[in-house]
Amino acid sequence: ESLVQAHEQAYPIEGAIAFEHVHFAYTPDKAVLQDLSFSMRAGETLAIVGPTGAGKSSIVSLINRLYAIQRGTIKIDGRSIYDFTLDSLRSQVAVVLQEVFLFSGTILENLRLHNPAISLAQVQECCKQIGIHDFIMRLPGQYEFNVRERGNSLSQGQRQLISFARALLYQPKILILDEATASIDSESEQLVQKAIDTLIQGRSAIIIAHRLSTIRKADTILVLEKGQLVEQGSHEALMDLGKAYYKLYTAAEKQAAV
Repeated sequence: ESLVQAHEQAYPIEGAIAFEHVHFAYTPDKAVLQDLSFSMRAGETLAIVGPTGAGKSSIVSLINRLYAIQRGTIKIDGRSIYDFTLDSLRSQVAVVLQEVFLFSGTILENLRLHNPAISLAQVQECCKQIGIHDFIMRLPGQYEFNVRERGNSLSQGQRQLISFARALLYQPKILILDEATASIDSESEQLVQKAIDTLIQGRSAIIIAHRLSTIRKADTILVLEKGQLVEQGSHEALMDLGKAYYKLYTAAEKQAAV
């Protein structure tokens, strides 16, 4: 452990990510990722799709060093993720989950997470970019409006937009959206999609998608099955291939039409 710490540095991140022959299991007898290799350049958008249990969310946990891999290497900007101090790594990687956690307190407190260095003007600017400022200004108390525990006084779409503004406020170099649009009603979907476009501008983004309509514009789409990479390419290339992604996409389209 001390040897690892001796090499750790607070490196600034550009956002290129590479998985090289990564093997990972939560328990020895049950592989989650098997010999997984992929890479993305800084500023690109990578989408990951596949059935439940394919290993999509495990990739997010590994980038943030929540778990250790058994074999292989994960690199950011050509350096092993173990060369970064945990603080510098996690402060430059933002993860937005499907289940948005808002604590009991004001919208302002939920956005700046009690960081006094962030001004109200900065918060408002991020909310304008994400498209939620006007909604907040209509609330009683505006940015001082008290959201109840888990944000129960707000809709799922509104909570999600607040979590996007929170991520933007910290200007991460790498943004990970893990099923972030799964519970959105169709009314909020356009707003959320626009907010995602704003969020990923100029930064590396990994989108783990339930709604495949949100990932058509990704530079590269990875298709995972049982922890293995079965296809990768653009939306158009994978549709032309007519295999795993094509089946997932057409099934999702049919479901959406119902």
